[in-house]
Amino acid sequence: MTPTFDTLGLAEPLRLALKAENYLTPTPIQVQAIPILTQGTDLLGVAETGTGKTAAFALPLLNNLFLDASPRIPGAPRALILAPTRELAGQIAERVNAYGRHLKLRAAVIFGGVGQGQQVKALRAGVDILIATPGRLLDLCNQRHVRLDKVSILVLDEADRMLDMGFIHDVRKIVGACPKDRQTLLFSATMPPSIAKLAHDILRNPIRVDISPAKVTVDRIEQRVYFVGAKDKRTLLTRLVSDPAMGQTIVFTRTKRGADRVCRYLVEEGLTAVAIHGNKAQNARVRALDGFRSGRVRILVATDIAARGIDVPGISHVINYELPNEPESYVHRIGRTARAGAGGIALSLCDNSERPYLTAIERLMRSNVDVVEHDLMERADAASSRPARQNTTKPASKGRRRNWGRRPNGAAGKARGTNQQREARL
Repeated sequence: MTPTFDTLGLAEPLRLALKAENYLTPTPIQVQAIPILTQGTDLLGVAETGTGKTAAFALPLLNNLFLDASPRIPGAPRALILAPTRELAGQIAERVNAYGRHLKLRAAVIFGGVGQGQQVKALRAGVDILIATPGRLLDLCNQRHVRLDKVSILVLDEADRMLDMGFIHDVRKIVGACPKDRQTLLFSATMPPSIAKLAHDILRNPIRVDISPAKVTVDRIEQRVYFVGAKDKRTLLTRLVSDPAMGQTIVFTRTKRGADRVCRYLVEEGLTAVAIHGNKAQNARVRALDGFRSGRVRILVATDIAARGIDVPGISHVINYELPNEPESYVHRIGRTARAGAGGIALSLCDNSERPYLTAIERLMRSNVDVVEHDLMERADAASSRPARQNTTKPASKGRRRNWGRRPNGAAGKARGTNQQREARL
């Protein structure tokens, strides 16, 4: 018997909202997670965006708060959802409001990079559900605009991404400020030792739900790689995105400056493109995403901050203009296509310096990416056959350490600046 939302134990107002959203059949993670969470049990979910994860935790959260009917207290939310980025927090808030349209529950979203005035005003009016990024939440807690002692349900979404971005200490402070007698949900696309330890520390007898997101996503996506010299990448990119068969497309770069350069180049070639990254003001990011979602803009050039924070249906292609140096990021990038059971195409432009990245990606996926032969390939092969230049750099003098410009990463290195400043850079 095929499961339906009517069989998952959700309240009638939620089922009506799901029908209005045209949600007909629950996804595997929803089938497994919703009955567990409506019973108040802690959950450890291994899943990424695109698997129906947001509805899997938002629906039972709304259901339980609806049945509880505790009074609303200004500045003291009853449920807290932590997300790593502004875009993801905004999308979660949008879904929570859509699912809860028939409930008398109030939700608010807070994040850094914008003024806090409206966010403080919403908190003073009282909210049942607070969706927040860690840095801004701690700043408002320190200013006593929000307290967490009434949180009965705590959700950590994209936990591995939060740790990658340097929020581990912030997350632990936030968890410590919540009551011990609470329901906790932790979702992560990967399960490295740091996430496993965090889950062990904050969850109580959790049930694990593993959707194997990497394999599910990759199986639905046609993947190809073009070996090309770094100087020929722009030429090849223009050819690819000029194909009339290519619809909504995301082009990924490793750096913010790279995203701006690629975007400018595409616009100069007469294509509609916008860039999104951490140096963009919040209103500029909102305009870029709105233009992309509406179809007014066909090409979105983004850094990895967008890999888990963009959920736009109908993206036909993802192009890795530069391969990521972390293989997991590749899976998150290409997961922006093949949404809701549809197929998708992921194209990667790989120069000689990036071949080790491709090897790591193929090792992670346990499969090879198909190589496409093309006329610019000969130049790339010729470049790889040139003898390597000898390293003539003189060694650093004894007793002095050379500064190679390497900053400590967020998880292991010391955080720089305030929480709000760090979030504004993301």
